[in-house]
Amino acid sequence: MTTPGTFTPNPGAAPLPRMIRAQAALETRMLLRNGEQLLLTVVIPTLLLVLFSTVDVVAVPTGKTGGDGKAVDFLAPGILALAVLSTAFTGQAIATGFDRRYGVLKRLGASPLPRWALMTAKTASVLVTEVLQVVLLTVIAFALGWSPHGNPFAVLLLLVLGTAAFSGLGLLMAGTLKAEATLAAANLVFLLLLVGGGVIVPLDRFPDAARAALELLPISALSDGLRDVLRDGAGMPWRDLGVLAVWAVLGLGAAGRFFRWE
Repeated sequence: MTTPGTFTPNPGAAPLPRMIRAQAALETRMLLRNGEQLLLTVVIPTLLLVLFSTVDVVAVPTGKTGGDGKAVDFLAPGILALAVLSTAFTGQAIATGFDRRYGVLKRLGASPLPRWALMTAKTASVLVTEVLQVVLLTVIAFALGWSPHGNPFAVLLLLVLGTAAFSGLGLLMAGTLKAEATLAAANLVFLLLLVGGGVIVPLDRFPDAARAALELLPISALSDGLRDVLRDGAGMPWRDLGVLAVWAVLGLGAAGRFFRWE
């Protein structure tokens, strides 16, 4: 004989950490299954790294410490910065913009998962994807003869601040523009920063006035900071970290202030 209430349903929300992990896992699976996002986050950076490292297209300057000026030593840090841009900014902006358009964010906002926890899950998904990108690109760069050196903690700090800066800007764009406008603007910004952000074309190829402005961009700070550490063995690139920190504060602050869920 059963006790009354033994099989009574006991509905309720799962613990918050479990909800965040589940949402982060879902976001990551959706990103990795999206062919367009894979093209942006994996295929394009990989092709650029292999192509420009093996074909003499861009004149690569030697490092501050001299050396033989191998193309891969210049390109690998810039491509790592491009990987952060593609995932934290372009990919996140487009995916979040269409989630907002189709009402996904509105429905999730009404679920037991708090809105801040949803954004935390999205950020965790970005970080997981970036780890996979960094591992893949590093393996390919080593195969091409890359010989990095420098402070690993400085590299990690640059990547984290770069992710925060681009995430804030991506969420700001996704939360204020229509999905179609976000798609066009995010891809346009990606292409412009690819050309003018010191990723492939050295900034010293630009006029002095333009270079001074370009150096203040987050992609320039991230690529130059990574290059200073990984190619030249510099210590903490405080100037580049400062630029990224300012962009992170401004971007995340503006996204939190102006993001619209509907």
